[in-house]
Amino acid sequence: MRLPRTRAPQPTSAERVRSVLAAAHSMTVVSDGVHTEVRRLDGAGVMSRIHLHEPVGESRPASGSAGHPDAPVHERIPVRLEFTDVASTPVRDRVRARVTLTGLLAAPYNTTATDESTCMEFGQAVIEDAEGRTYVTLDALEHTFPDPLAPFEAGMLTHLLDSHAELIPLLLRLVREPRTAELTRALPLAMDRYGLTLRLEYPHTHADVRLPFPTPVNDVEQAGPQIQGLLRAARRMSHPNRLPA
Repeated sequence: MRLPRTRAPQPTSAERVRSVLAAAHSMTVVSDGVHTEVRRLDGAGVMSRIHLHEPVGESRPASGSAGHPDAPVHERIPVRLEFTDVASTPVRDRVRARVTLTGLLAAPYNTTATDESTCMEFGQAVIEDAEGRTYVTLDALEHTFPDPLAPFEAGMLTHLLDSHAELIPLLLRLVREPRTAELTRALPLAMDRYGLTLRLEYPHTHADVRLPFPTPVNDVEQAGPQIQGLLRAARRMSHPNRLPA
């Protein structure tokens, strides 16, 4: 049977923010009206370089312990960290989301630091995507882990497209009413612990469909078997949806 119309499971906004930060290769730091591109984010992710903490009011001056800034509130420097989540495959409209963190620093951001962590007093976190804008609290970020596939997603999607493109029409069998008569192209757009997302492109628009895994994955080693599970389900379909020749 075809996938039901019920909403497929997907990451929370906090999970998506943490995942974007974990997979980011670069960010834009905006402070004192200066935009600085930082491109040294490969490896452990942003949260290993930026320590976020609760706002410290004038009545609770920070002592400098636990990475808190020593400067009083009125001397701290506003800062904005901007991240763009871009699809690794050549889909139409490749920007999947934009994440912004705002807060205060005790000193100007050090773009030459490699090992030390920057302490940032949390202001707000915002994720913007096709569904709108969502604010995420510091508590939600601190109690959420990034998606286990986030650091590997780009490589897995490009491998699927470059080495196994013949599987995309097969996966289309799982899509309910994909308007195949008008469909010009289907490409993998995203993958997370809950499933795979395809972008269906039409002459003047596009639509995204999620194909949920049989069960969510807990580590990258489980992704392959879950994709195979989707393919097995697709092969059982009696009426495949085909891309135009």
